[in-house]
Amino acid sequence: MKRVYKNFYLQADNYNNELHLPQMFNYKQMVIKLLIIFMTFSVSLFGQAKTGSTAAPFLNIGIGPRSIAMGGAFIATANDVSSLYWNPAGAARMNKSGALFSHSKWFADIDYNWAGTVINMDDAGVVGISVTNLDYGDMELTTLAEYEGTGGTFTANDMSIALTYAMNLTDRFSIGGTVKYISQNIWNSSASAIAVDLGVLFHSDVYGLRIGATITNFGGDMQLSGSDLNVQHDILQNIYGNNDQILAALNTDKFPLPLTFKIGVAMDVIDVQDHKFTIAADALHPSDNKESVNIGAEYLLYNMVALRGGYKSLFLENTEEGLTLGFGLKYDFSPSLAISIDYAYQDFGILKDTQHFSVGVNF
Repeated sequence: MKRVYKNFYLQADNYNNELHLPQMFNYKQMVIKLLIIFMTFSVSLFGQAKTGSTAAPFLNIGIGPRSIAMGGAFIATANDVSSLYWNPAGAARMNKSGALFSHSKWFADIDYNWAGTVINMDDAGVVGISVTNLDYGDMELTTLAEYEGTGGTFTANDMSIALTYAMNLTDRFSIGGTVKYISQNIWNSSASAIAVDLGVLFHSDVYGLRIGATITNFGGDMQLSGSDLNVQHDILQNIYGNNDQILAALNTDKFPLPLTFKIGVAMDVIDVQDHKFTIAADALHPSDNKESVNIGAEYLLYNMVALRGGYKSLFLENTEEGLTLGFGLKYDFSPSLAISIDYAYQDFGILKDTQHFSVGVNF
């Protein structure tokens, strides 16, 4: 798995505050119009499926055990720190500030870490910052002459640093955006790009129905460069006696980012004292794969214990993703301090499974 990576590196507390803003527009009509714009914009950007043809595929790896356990169906549910990844508009639904650290143990000894924090500025909105790091660990160094190994090792890692701003336009409608710096590094070579995520979230008054939409990873192409691409080249191979060791650099192709459009719905089918049951579904339209659907559910007891389950990548051919399960524990030490611990299990078929853990704090 690690050697393959080198070859395909670039291919491969609920919202309770109501804002008293002037009703200068019909927010329901605006929601519909924005969703239509999102969908039209996404369709115009995406052509036929191009599996494995984008750079930085790590950007599509979900973060946070809560959302992962719900099958990744979190676009319309996003209301905690992990919303910085799933739907930046959801960060505006937090009535407190918070921080979250998430760790995932992937197959092939790959570590995936994410950390984020949200600062609530009341009517001025929220600001968030997050860091993503995918560490592939040490890998054995080989050459054409020493294909069984030179005795040395090299490393590879992916990273993203993101800045988010979100606000509530009304007590039901939120918008948010993220600007992020993306980099991929392998030994002495690297590539980088700037990208933008945009999100909207609408809370209706019908059984807690929510509708959300996002466009993620809209940005420039990535091109690998570095000293590993330096070579010696003979420009005129048919002429004897000329300099056959001219220093040159391999010019690699540029690859686009994995642009993705998502639309999600969620509903609190049970929302009574001490009990809350939420169901959710997200539809995905990525630029580097075919369409799929994620579904999930969460049962919250006494606002302390949560049980979750879901299923990923429905209707997607040749996927190894599937069942997801998890739970969470939350304890309020005071009205201004709460700690949460979450866990998720994700089935990956022949690749076995992955484990996800997180620790969060609201303050």
